[in-house]
Amino acid sequence: MEKNEGKVSSSCKGLLQSEALYNYILETSVYPREPEPLKELRSLTYGHPKAIMATAPDAGQLMSMLLNLVNARKTIEIGVFTGYSLLLTALTIPEDGKIIAIDMNKEAYDLGLPVIKKSSVEHKIDFRESEALPVLDELLNNEANKGGFDYAFVDADKVNYWNYHERLLKLVKVGGIIVYDNTLWGGSVAIPEASTPEWSREGRGSTLQLNQRLSEDQRVQISHAPLGDGITICRRMY
Repeated sequence: MEKNEGKVSSSCKGLLQSEALYNYILETSVYPREPEPLKELRSLTYGHPKAIMATAPDAGQLMSMLLNLVNARKTIEIGVFTGYSLLLTALTIPEDGKIIAIDMNKEAYDLGLPVIKKSSVEHKIDFRESEALPVLDELLNNEANKGGFDYAFVDADKVNYWNYHERLLKLVKVGGIIVYDNTLWGGSVAIPEASTPEWSREGRGSTLQLNQRLSEDQRVQISHAPLGDGITICRRMY
C-alpha cells in the first residue's frame, strides 16, 4: 500500500458505515489496480479546495469495467473538474476513441491537464468550455449523432440531471450506458429535510426527484450502487 493512500483517500465520499471497511476495499481491490496516471491525478486533486468533487476511485473502477463491457469508443462526459473520470475513460477506450467533455470551468481541468498530456491521451478529448445543454442540443441537431455514443458520465449541476437524461437517451445507443454521480447526496436522501444543512437541500431535492424518475423510467435498466457518493447506472433498453 502506498504511504500516502490513507491521506489521499480521506477526500473520498464512501457511504459505508465503517471507514475501516471502506479503506479495506480501496487498499485491497482498488488502489493495487489503479493506473499510475490516475494515482498521480488523484494525489494532485487532493490539495484542491473542492477535492470532494472528484470521482471516488472505487466508483471509477466500476466505470472502467462498464466502458469495457460496452466496448465504448465514443463517449460524453458532463462535468469534468480536474479530470479523474475523464482520464480514466481516455485510458480505457481505444486509441481512436473520442470523448466530448463539457464543463463551464476550464480552470480545474487545466490543473489535471499535464497528467492527461503525459499519459498521451489528450488527442481523444474534445473539451468544450460551456454549459452542457447547448452542447447536447447541438449534437442532437446532427442526425448522425443520435444513437452514436456508447457511454456517458454525468457529474454536474444536479438540477439539470433530468434534462441531461432526456437528451442523452437520444445520443447513447440502445444497450449503451449512462452513469449519474452523487445520487445518494451524502446520504441525505434517506434523512428528513430538516436534518439536512441548508446549503445541501436544493441538491437533495433534485436528487430525490431524479432517483424517483429513474426508478419509473422503463426506457432504461438501472442499478443504484452505493459507491462514492452513490452512482446510478442506466442501460438504454430501446
